[in-house]
Amino acid sequence: MKSMKKSLLTALALSTTVASSAALADGHLPGEGIKVQGVHSPIAEEKFQTVVVNKALEKLGYDVLPIKEVDYSAGYTAISSGDITYMAVNWFPLHNGMYANAGGDDKFYRKGTYISGAAQGYLIDKKTADKYGITKITDLKDPKLAKLFDTDGDGKADLTGCQAGWGCEGVIEHQLTEFKLRDSITHKQGQYAAIISDTIARFNDGESVLYYTWTPYWVSGKLVPGKDVVWLEVPYSANPNGTDTALPNGKNYGFDINAERIVANKEWAEANPAAAKLFEIMKLPINAVSAENMMISNGQDSVKEIERHADQWIQANQKTFDQWISTAKKAAK
Repeated sequence: MKSMKKSLLTALALSTTVASSAALADGHLPGEGIKVQGVHSPIAEEKFQTVVVNKALEKLGYDVLPIKEVDYSAGYTAISSGDITYMAVNWFPLHNGMYANAGGDDKFYRKGTYISGAAQGYLIDKKTADKYGITKITDLKDPKLAKLFDTDGDGKADLTGCQAGWGCEGVIEHQLTEFKLRDSITHKQGQYAAIISDTIARFNDGESVLYYTWTPYWVSGKLVPGKDVVWLEVPYSANPNGTDTALPNGKNYGFDINAERIVANKEWAEANPAAAKLFEIMKLPINAVSAENMMISNGQDSVKEIERHADQWIQANQKTFDQWISTAKKAAK
């Protein structure tokens, strides 16, 4: 049964390639008649970068279906099986485990880097950091310092943490054990947008705050590192990936500098060289994503408004966008 299914998929891939070549010969677009299904996690701030990819695919003639939202692990599984075409938010290397578990390079097409320089880690308010000389997460082993960030009265610091299933929770849990912080820090998890909004409200009320966040995201536009808050270092690299998280400047915030990469079903990508080339060459500046995420946080969060944000970015970078399309078309010939 498996061999029959694989043969059918191969036949479909070959027929798609032939059809695409014939369409190009007639002056048509390489994606005509071919459906594309994109997916991202339920994080609204991942829609913008996915919409930009969809709009480029539409220019290549693909029949782009409405974006689906599923948890990361389910997304990887669906792409691997061919139920979903692609995801624009493969966090690398944070999602290495999920990627490998769903089939890795045997099942996925992944070339190029879409968004680079995504930082993440632990932060506290600058006022408390300066007053008590707190620079490392392990400084909170001191019960007196941990109590400054206690929100529920148990004497332990409460860390606004990572939503379950995102991947970052695994790093945090690993480090709480590795650095022997479980007696002094509680990892508070929940719907991230809600718990971080509560954290920002407490900061605005003058309270000490301890939280995890990442970029690109709107939080660092509300609580600006260096001005309102400061990053906390870890004493040494320790994470499930076994990677060295030390930066060139000697700082170590405990998390890899991540990238967002586009991953697609491998058989589909091989049958659609125009789309595959597009996925490889597209790049978005991280600051553009952060700026758009800030608009979402300020209430422009509907699908229609995010589509408008994508259109505005494309119009402002039309030459770059058109070059993507031109290069992708050439790959199909």
